[in-house]
Amino acid sequence: MKVLQVSYRVPFPPTDGGTIGIYNITKGLSDAGCEVHTLSINTPKHAQPADALKGIARQYDVFVNTRISPLKLLLNYFFKEIPYNVERFVSADYKEKLQELLRKEQFDVIHLEGTFVAWYIDAIREVTDIPVIIRAHNIEYVIWERLGQHDKNPLKRFYFSSLARRIKAFEKKSYNRFSAVAAITPEDKQRLVDLGVTVPIEVVPAGVVVDKFSAPRDVTFEQNSAFILSALDWIPNQEALFWFLENVWPELHRRNPALSLHIAGKNTPEHIMNLNIAGVKVHGFVDDAVTFIKTYNLMLVPLSAGGGMRIKIIEGMAAGKCIITTTVGAEGIDYTDGKDIVICRSAEEWIEKISYYLAHDEARAAISAHAVDLVNRKYDNRTITEKYIRLYQTCLHKK
Repeated sequence: MKVLQVSYRVPFPPTDGGTIGIYNITKGLSDAGCEVHTLSINTPKHAQPADALKGIARQYDVFVNTRISPLKLLLNYFFKEIPYNVERFVSADYKEKLQELLRKEQFDVIHLEGTFVAWYIDAIREVTDIPVIIRAHNIEYVIWERLGQHDKNPLKRFYFSSLARRIKAFEKKSYNRFSAVAAITPEDKQRLVDLGVTVPIEVVPAGVVVDKFSAPRDVTFEQNSAFILSALDWIPNQEALFWFLENVWPELHRRNPALSLHIAGKNTPEHIMNLNIAGVKVHGFVDDAVTFIKTYNLMLVPLSAGGGMRIKIIEGMAAGKCIITTTVGAEGIDYTDGKDIVICRSAEEWIEKISYYLAHDEARAAISAHAVDLVNRKYDNRTITEKYIRLYQTCLHKK
């Protein structure tokens, strides 16, 4: 099968959840014998060389300046129907390259990566009627809706809520133009149905390369430790971190003075790097995420906003971590609370459960073992790749 994967960024290096999710699809399809072509927007923030995917896919990139412009944002708000988050990725050059590829190559299916490239469905339909599937990394409007509900700043709450309404309208209009939607979670599938999306929707969760995390590592394990690993340039992750540091850590550290908290993530802002909190160490970006995960004890994901699935949680489970998170953090994972993951709903629960699992090795080991089993059964990237190929084949047969 010959697949064109259309993406809002070059899926390399796989160091954050968004990139890992795209890269694992590219690699999985290639390993399964598909001929994969990628057309990516090469952004200033995530610029990559033209051979980043060498040996995996035939790579095409178009530079688009996606930097946020306050003036363009303001003009967009008052004069444009398309939300600014999407408009940043709209490019005449990218559209031209996309149509050139479609005229030159005979693809079996086109796979779009999320809302930011959904605008290009019209450009595709001007050239071809082959099946076009969109992967909903998350339902984008939900992220901003949740941020609007949680932010303390009234101006931010107003803007986030307004942006959520505009993105919601865009997603409802655009997603119905595709042959099918691959929703990453059952919750997102229901949101799409409630939104009025009537095309076929298949739940295809995020996958991880389990062998990468199950292989032994020579690490110096720190028993009395916990860690947070996330892309720290993403607003929901920043919000989650500061909520935890303000509402959980002071009392947790008072009860467990020997406990150390390790924070790491890509694009860590300076104000986070410069945190000076007793018992907390900020590492910034770590080159070897697997070693980092295996070095420390409990994995914490205190997320209250966001959408889709947290691939870092799936990776942590594959590495045998006992993970403590929220219902939002665990969304999309087929978990049982207290069996393969631990859910907290209040600051006090965070304090109690972290303290409990640090002190009870057998309970923590049981969670870890069940987590590994769950990932092996349901989230191995080979299994997820098979789901995509079946979805492509179903769409081809309906053509």
